[in-house]
Amino acid sequence: MSYLALPAGARHRWAGLLLSLLALSACSTAPPEGVNPVTPFDLTRYEGKWYELARLDHSFERGLSDVSATYRAQPDGSVEVINRGYDNERKDWRQAVGRAVFIGPQDRASLKVSFFGPFYGGYHVVALDQQKYRWAMVVGPNRDYLWILARDKQIPAELRDRLLGQARALGFAVEQLIWVDQTRQGG
Repeated sequence: MSYLALPAGARHRWAGLLLSLLALSACSTAPPEGVNPVTPFDLTRYEGKWYELARLDHSFERGLSDVSATYRAQPDGSVEVINRGYDNERKDWRQAVGRAVFIGPQDRASLKVSFFGPFYGGYHVVALDQQKYRWAMVVGPNRDYLWILARDKQIPAELRDRLLGQARALGFAVEQLIWVDQTRQGG
C-alpha cells in the first residue's frame, strides 16, 4: 500500500512519525551543549590510523581490545571510517566500515558518522594536537560518548592528565573510562 492510499488520518500520523524521526536523527549528530569542536581542522592531516586509548563503555565496543580507527577521504567529500578491534571472547578480529560527512564547514571538526545505513551519530573532535595531529579527544552527540585517540599506542602521563581534566570540565564521567589494551600485534 502506498502512502497516498492511506486514509488522511493515517497519512498525518506517518508524516508526523517521519518528521519526529528526522528531528531525532538531526539532534543525535550535534555536539553536546557547551562542547565546541576544533577549528581549524584539516582532514588531510587527520587521515590515517588512530589507536583508541580510552573510551566510555558501549555495547558496540564491549570486550574489544587493540581498537583502532582509520579515516580516509573519499572523492564525494565523505570520509571512510574503518573501526577494528580484537574480540577477546571470540578470539578474533572484528571490523566495521562506516561513512562520515561534515556537519557544516570542513574546517570545523564536527561530523556525523554511520555504520548502519541512514542512522548517523555525532563525531566531534574537541581536543587535537594542532601542530602534529598526534592525539585527539572525540565526543559523540551527548556526554555518554568519549574517546581518546592517538597515533601511538600510548601518550605521556601529563598529556593524559590534561585531556582528562578537559573532559571532566566538559562534564564527562572520566572515572568511567575504559583504558584500552593495545598490546596485540596486527591491530
